[in-house]
Amino acid sequence: MGLLSDNNILDAHNLQRPETVESLFFMYRVTNDPVYRQWGLEIFKAFKEYTVVKDGEGYTSLHDATKLPTPQRDNIESFWLAEALKYLYLLFSPREFLPLTQVVFNTEAHVLPRFNQTKSQTGWNRREL
Repeated sequence: MGLLSDNNILDAHNLQRPETVESLFFMYRVTNDPVYRQWGLEIFKAFKEYTVVKDGEGYTSLHDATKLPTPQRDNIESFWLAEALKYLYLLFSPREFLPLTQVVFNTEAHVLPRFNQTKSQTGWNRREL
């Protein structure tokens, strides 16, 4: 038996999802531990080695990441470009670029400014009980 049991063969694909590199970015920013950058570099190198299409003009997802050569799909997911590559870029950016004390990221990796809660007004007051 290989890395995956027959029950998990559907898990052998790689869609270039962003969640792992997103986690590495936040962990690096919080801890400043260079191991998260090293892991991100290893992930990016693997994407470069296994998901670049034959003509080298783009990337694609994989049918089965447990096999060599890796059987490629003929598609690229939007979250690869919009999220995974963005978080890899941010992982290797200076820590002062988009500091977490000034911005937040939504679930699609869009950057939003943090608001000062002491200055925010809702127009209503809480009634005392």
